[in-house]
Amino acid sequence: MMITEKLQQVKATLKPGVRLVAVSKFHPTEALQEAYDAGQRIFGESHVQELVAKQETLPKDIEWHFIGHLQTNKVKYIAPFISLIHSVDSVKLLREIDKQAAKADRVVDVLLQVHVAKEETKFGFTPDELLDMLATEEWKTLQHVRLAGLMAMATNTDDTAQIAREFDTVSQLFATAKERFFATEPAFREISMGMSGDYLIAQEHGSTMVRIGTTIFGQRNYGNG
Repeated sequence: MMITEKLQQVKATLKPGVRLVAVSKFHPTEALQEAYDAGQRIFGESHVQELVAKQETLPKDIEWHFIGHLQTNKVKYIAPFISLIHSVDSVKLLREIDKQAAKADRVVDVLLQVHVAKEETKFGFTPDELLDMLATEEWKTLQHVRLAGLMAMATNTDDTAQIAREFDTVSQLFATAKERFFATEPAFREISMGMSGDYLIAQEHGSTMVRIGTTIFGQRNYGNG
């Protein structure tokens, strides 16, 4: 099946208002161009070098999202053009994004990554850490980053009830953060959760943005990374 057909099939399963981030890491520019030609405009990458190379060659109206673990020393390469960083997992990273966005004379939207999965390999704030960080209100002093919501990954498991519980935890955390800190901030509105294997569950628990790669592009060729 062609990428165009797969893309259309995925979009047909999305609830109104849920946006699709086509996760294109390790896939060649030709694959992204086919998805672009089929109408897709948001693409997600998780390696800075690969993202920069693709951004330079693909159409300029693409909305690039960074979805992987981001090292502070790599922020400067994407700050001039990135639309949304999904994976802010520390105050240190938040400060660096603010610093580099200021140099680029931009305000960069970011999501705070929440760790709810039962896996140590995942990054992010615990729910308590996230609320404590927001309570310090340091983020209000950063003029070139805008907190736009939360991101999370569920445990990689076949237990759909566990996945649902984890997504529900994120949804409730979002509601708490919105009420306490962002009641007058319309920009704080996104919940990025759900990937190829669990995005249908994520949609039932408040996700506004799903990150889907394999279902659209097929298995990745890691040799290109």
